[in-house]
Amino acid sequence: MRGELVRVYLPATVPMLATLRKQGTLAGGEAHAVTPMLREWYAEGDEEELEYVAFTRAAQDALRLLREDPEAPRKRVVVSADLPAGVVQRVGGELGSSTVRVDGPVAVAAVAAIHLDDDDAVADVDAAVAVVTEALAGDEDAQFTVDSVEDHELAWYDASELDELG
Repeated sequence: MRGELVRVYLPATVPMLATLRKQGTLAGGEAHAVTPMLREWYAEGDEEELEYVAFTRAAQDALRLLREDPEAPRKRVVVSADLPAGVVQRVGGELGSSTVRVDGPVAVAAVAAIHLDDDDAVADVDAAVAVVTEALAGDEDAQFTVDSVEDHELAWYDASELDELG
């Protein structure tokens, strides 16, 4: 298992991409990955489906980051990175969880791809950001608004395109 890489999906914002560009690293912290608990919950899912679940959860967490930064452009960002298994720690043990903690910064060299909303998603993302806390608390109308932003697929960018994003 030594040397094994784990694909993680880190929620981010456009200003966080600027930091990644300027400093060459992105802060670690909470992220999502295909965990044993996720595999057990989605026993019928193949690897691609499981990764999509983890990716989607990271995109949802990006909404919370946007709520914390009212000046950030209203676009969800997910950074896909391949990290050594030793820096990726499982968080919690509930069935279906994809939550992990990344210990330490993520170097730009570990970034596999960057995913970012297009301009046509901004209004829906803004509406979801406004109610994401209520959705997490169980408000069904707020959850509907948050879920509706998933109608917008995040665009895929190669890590080499980082300088062009923002």
